[in-house]
Amino acid sequence: MLELRGLTKKYGYFRAVDGVSFKVRPGEAVGYLGPNGAGKSTTIKMIAGLLEPTDGEIIYNGRNVWKNLVWFKERVGYVPEEPAIYSHLSAYDYLLLVGRLRKQNESVLKKKIRGFMEIFDLSGDMYSEIASFSKGMVQKVLISAALLHDPEVLLLDEPLSGLDVTTALVVRELVRKLSEEGKIVIYSSHILEIVEKVASRVIILFQGKVQADDSVENLRELMKVPSLEDIFNQLVKHEDPRALASELISLMKEKP
Repeated sequence: MLELRGLTKKYGYFRAVDGVSFKVRPGEAVGYLGPNGAGKSTTIKMIAGLLEPTDGEIIYNGRNVWKNLVWFKERVGYVPEEPAIYSHLSAYDYLLLVGRLRKQNESVLKKKIRGFMEIFDLSGDMYSEIASFSKGMVQKVLISAALLHDPEVLLLDEPLSGLDVTTALVVRELVRKLSEEGKIVIYSSHILEIVEKVASRVIILFQGKVQADDSVENLRELMKVPSLEDIFNQLVKHEDPRALASELISLMKEKP
């Protein structure tokens, strides 16, 4: 089980994440939602061991993650929102590097890499420099890197960014199957219709604090609204999108 206890990240007096607590059990795919600046990516980076919390704890299977970082990182896969990748390497060499750092068996690793590249339609490009790749191609490499070592915990931060429709559907099905196998999946996104289809539970974050934590079905019933988008809008959006769009059009047409 993965547990966050009062997780907080401060930058000066600003609290990007403010006392976030929740548990994720094996077999759960949790949608982690919120508007831009809510603290989603900051939370994910702290769980991944890339950003040290100001306060609070992250516990995995009874062990403090930040006191056992190497042990935990062997068990976690992470797809970042902003790609951090050695773009001068080829996709094959990058994945080979990642797999070797994960201490994967060499022959199995090479078989995995070729398999991932074929599934993601990158076989013809896997020896090309990543610098020449489109955003979607880079995303496919990052997803492959996160899956190479068969992680127990998978952290996905806007994983569909730049992906074509077919690959997005594959990733959506992948999340379902991994949770069915008992993996812990945290799926951070603002694409609500995708989260609604893959997540067994949603956590909604606003201004660094948890506003809701429940199944989509229970939240619909409690709030008497038909969709996750309506729930999200009621909890975190305070401006009328139509009114704001009208204001933008008025500004566009402003004349001297």
